[in-house]
Amino acid sequence: ADLSGADLSGADLSGADLTGANLIGVNLSDADLRGAILAQLDLTLTDLSGANLFEANLSGANLSGANLIGASLSRASFAGADLTDANLRKADLREAYMRHADLPEANLNEADLSMADLDGANLTGASLIGANLTGANLAGARLQQAVLISADLQGTTLGAYLVGANLSQANLAGANLAGADLTGADLSGADLNGATADGGTTWPEGFDPVTVLLAGHERSG
Repeated sequence: ADLSGADLSGADLSGADLTGANLIGVNLSDADLRGAILAQLDLTLTDLSGANLFEANLSGANLSGANLIGASLSRASFAGADLTDANLRKADLREAYMRHADLPEANLNEADLSMADLDGANLTGASLIGANLTGANLAGARLQQAVLISADLQGTTLGAYLVGANLSQANLAGANLAGADLTGADLSGADLNGATADGGTTWPEGFDPVTVLLAGHERSG
C-alpha cells in the first residue's frame, strides 16, 4: 500500500502487518502501533512522535531523521535499524532490543533506555544527556564522541568504545567497565562508586582509576 505523505495521526494500527507499505513522510504521531510489524520499511523523516510502538517490530527499518519524540517504544525491536539523526528525546525505550542498530548523531536526551539491549549498537556522536541507561547492555557499542552528561548508567554493562565521550556528572555507580575504551573521555564529576574494571579497560590520560575506584569501595563499605 502506498501511504506516503498520508495523515494517520492518532490512527489505531495495533497489530497491523505493514510489510511492504510505503510510509515515507507519513504522519503517525500519537498512532497506536502496538505489536505492529514495520520491519525493513523505509520510514525516513516519518513523524512518530507520541506514538505507541510497544513490542512493535522495526528491525532493519530505515528511521533516519524520524521524529520519535516522546514515543512509547518499550520492548520494541530495532535490531539492525537505521536511526541516524533520529529524534528520540524523552522516548520510552525500556527493554528495547536495539542490537547493532545505527544511531549516529541521534538525540536520546532524557530518553528511558533502562534494561535496553544495545549490544554492538552505533551511537557515534549521539546525545544522551540525562538519559536513563540503568541496567542496559552496551557491550561492544560504539559511543565515540557521544554526550552522556548527567546520564544514569548505574549497573550498566559498558564494555564499549567510549573514545572522546563526555561522561561528566554521569552516574556510573556499579557499572561494569571491563574492556571499555575511555581514551580522551571526560569523567569529571562522574560517580564511579562500586564500578568495576579490568586490565582491558583503557582510562583517559592522567586519570587514576585506582584512587577513584578504591575510594568508591571504601565509601560503600
